[in-house]
Amino acid sequence: MPRSFLSYVGLRVTDLDRSLRFYTEVFGLNEVARGDNSSTGKGPYVLLRDGFSGQKLELNYYVPGSRFATPYEAGEGLDHISFRVEDLNKFVARLRRLGVEDAPGSPNHVLPNGHRVVYVQDPDGNWIEIYEHPEEKLSDPPRGY
Repeated sequence: MPRSFLSYVGLRVTDLDRSLRFYTEVFGLNEVARGDNSSTGKGPYVLLRDGFSGQKLELNYYVPGSRFATPYEAGEGLDHISFRVEDLNKFVARLRRLGVEDAPGSPNHVLPNGHRVVYVQDPDGNWIEIYEHPEEKLSDPPRGY
């Protein structure tokens, strides 16, 4: 079986700065990365990490007009779960054999830094990001995003 690991959980937020303050001030999470995925139809994000457990939380804000900026319902903020894999082609081939399909309207793409990304759905329709980080091999435990 191709190797994978749970990388982080993405949470959809309505105010990125407010949520960033909340998770850093209330829970002591540390900002480790930020960026803007507007080029893929999304928006800005901030990745936070717990200094003790190493667990990561990605805060995602979708700008008005983005196809992902649907009406927000409290309690439905889970955006996606992300798994990093060693070999995206092998992993996706395995998913296809298991009957797993792409998420409808998913932004499968290659990022400028070379990360290849595919989105699929679990049986309940939750989006799962599968990505390959080609410039850094998987380690035990993983160091990267």
